[in-house]
Amino acid sequence: MPFQFLRYLQPTHYFRLLTKADFSAFPEVDALPQSVLDQLQVDTRYTSKYAQDYDLSWQAVQSGFIGDIAHYRDFETVSLRDNYHFIRKQFHPVWVFYVLVMRLVTFNNPIADIRAWFQTSHTTRTKAINPIQYPDWKPYHSKLLAEKPLVSVVIPTLNRYEYLKDVLQDFEKQDYQYFELIIVDQSEPFQPDFYKNFDVPIRLIRQEEKALWLARNTAIRAAKGTLIALSEDDVRIQPDWLSCHIKVLDYFDAQVSAGVFYPEDQYIPKERFFFAVATQFATGNAMLYKTVFEEVGLFDRQFEKQRMGDGEFGARIYLADIRSISNPYASCIDVKAGTGGLREMGSWDAFRPSTFFAPRPIPSVLYYFRTYYGNQAARWALLRTIPTSILPYQFKTNRLLLVVGVFLSLLLLPVILVQVFSSWRLASRKLAEGDKIDCLEWKLKSEALREKSGK
Repeated sequence: MPFQFLRYLQPTHYFRLLTKADFSAFPEVDALPQSVLDQLQVDTRYTSKYAQDYDLSWQAVQSGFIGDIAHYRDFETVSLRDNYHFIRKQFHPVWVFYVLVMRLVTFNNPIADIRAWFQTSHTTRTKAINPIQYPDWKPYHSKLLAEKPLVSVVIPTLNRYEYLKDVLQDFEKQDYQYFELIIVDQSEPFQPDFYKNFDVPIRLIRQEEKALWLARNTAIRAAKGTLIALSEDDVRIQPDWLSCHIKVLDYFDAQVSAGVFYPEDQYIPKERFFFAVATQFATGNAMLYKTVFEEVGLFDRQFEKQRMGDGEFGARIYLADIRSISNPYASCIDVKAGTGGLREMGSWDAFRPSTFFAPRPIPSVLYYFRTYYGNQAARWALLRTIPTSILPYQFKTNRLLLVVGVFLSLLLLPVILVQVFSSWRLASRKLAEGDKIDCLEWKLKSEALREKSGK
């Protein structure tokens, strides 16, 4: 990473998987097109040219630059002052203070850190993002769309017929008609007649075991399409959902189109309403070539009845240097059904346990973090996320209540330590067992990819 302090604030970001011998996510500033440079803001307040260039590269990535140019393969160390200046620009002051505290309690030079912290006190947070424009996107005539490839849409479902009805009606309205729906139904009671009411090509698979990742893997194996679209039973999609995914794959010569979610009765946040290199993968809204699964494997069943299986799959995609594009035009409404799905199987929330003494976070979260980012990064992630997870999910965007969560964490520290140690122990068991990825191709490549991550 260009700025070392990101290890405190984004310890499990995909970009941290890079090593010195590896490619980098950050484009070299000197290689950026002038049209892109014209949209970036040169910050002369940095004390080194390295830091100034890294800031520009970071701006390019955050603004949605996507291109085949030279990328940084190594980073020069930048000063404490430049690190504090950078995080003050990018994060809320509370998190900047958090970094200072973490630096002090981990026995860094207190005088140097406090001096750098005060020296950058006048730096204000940069809130506006100036997205890089792709003016030929809308009039673009996709050859891939014209070829009419078959898309296999994968939808696992469990006791959500009322919500699934709306999703299937949305698929009836798609402007792209060359698709099949593969629905893996785990509901009790099973209602096969339900599917007779829809004018869409449905291939129904009945699965007795309540297992989300097994359901997706089963559907992917059965898929006839060259493209796989991943959806859910409690979302709503627009009539051009399929065609927008296909168009992005073609336009950016990508192998993955990662759609954007937004809550019901709200809108896509401005900071996500533009194309960018995807930094997350969600199995409820994505399209990818089936060959991607042949290259990196199916979903890891170590995440069964737990969370972060899509994040782990996204890490494999990233390590395999597969281009994945965040696609706001293939958006969907996240209905968040109150019943069914993971709510009935196990852990619906990654960081909020279902009972008072249940593991926190869900063990699969630490299994993922420790596998790809290492134990130290996993510990930083716990410090970053546990205090904010004390409060209920619906309050997670309320900054005042998040501060309350920090104080509650201190008050409930003995209980939280029990929860965290329990999660760490269960994650260690998963690590000892190893992954449960059923694809032979991935088994042959797993060690090489793990070595590539440097973990």
